[in-house]
Amino acid sequence: MEYLEFELPIKELEDQLSKCQVIGKESDVDVTQTCEQIEKKLIATKKDIYKNLTAWQRVQLSRHPNRPYTLDHIKALCGDSFLELHGDRNVKDDKAMIGGLGKIGDQSYMFIGQQKGYNTKTRQYRNFGMSNPEGYRKALRLMKSAEKFKIPVVTLIDTPGAYPGLEAEERGQGEAIARNILEMTRLKVPIICVIIGEGASGGALGIGVGDRVLMMENTWYSVISPESCSSILWRSWEYKEQAAEALKLTAPDMKKMKLIDDIIKEPLGGAHTNREEAFLSVKKAIEKSYTELKNLSPKDLVKKRMDKYADMGVYK
Repeated sequence: MEYLEFELPIKELEDQLSKCQVIGKESDVDVTQTCEQIEKKLIATKKDIYKNLTAWQRVQLSRHPNRPYTLDHIKALCGDSFLELHGDRNVKDDKAMIGGLGKIGDQSYMFIGQQKGYNTKTRQYRNFGMSNPEGYRKALRLMKSAEKFKIPVVTLIDTPGAYPGLEAEERGQGEAIARNILEMTRLKVPIICVIIGEGASGGALGIGVGDRVLMMENTWYSVISPESCSSILWRSWEYKEQAAEALKLTAPDMKKMKLIDDIIKEPLGGAHTNREEAFLSVKKAIEKSYTELKNLSPKDLVKKRMDKYADMGVYK
């Protein structure tokens, strides 16, 4: 188990509890009462820490190395029914963007999402979850296929941003993202977007336009990362915590500003502490959203989606 800096008091108590249990097993000393006291203190400490998280601490949790990624969610939601589809039929298959058909219960969905790696080798293979233009074009191809066969679309967003390399710009990164945003506003099937980790910049927006946009509790969604914001405004990464607060990027902030539709509750300590519970919460949220959307006609679906985005923001 890996611990973040603000979780160190929890680590100390868990270490104490482990030592106490070892003493109880290896000697005749009755440590039951001591263990119970430590357990009570541990539960209280966890509740105190996780109920008062700062924006920067939520950003850290969204990047936790043990946090479930897109493929983990898809495997838990669909089991063996998931069929991955590849390629944009133009350049190549982008490994940072995955997609394919899968079932939740008896209902088929087109799943699309960014995938990060688990270690150095797979992170390089997945380009750290940063898609090239062909990734967004693959996503659009799959969305259009879903529309043709009247299959709802579920996007799982977890990216530090679109790939900013020279070759990505040469192949039209900005155009690919803009095209996706345009096409998603008028897609004639339900679109459910779930932010499961980082939701950064146009990289997230490229698959983030939907009838229902949901955020897991310890995720973030913003035009820029706190570090990049800090380096632009203060010429240093040292002010990333201030930047995180100012950006209003947490799920409660986004809900308050009516930029998302709902927040998916996570287990105490984050999705990585109890994966099964986190997967179940995401599944229920997707099913609930689809139930609300499935009886709308394509015309009403598009109109409501257009109106939703037109009503965002404050202007005179």
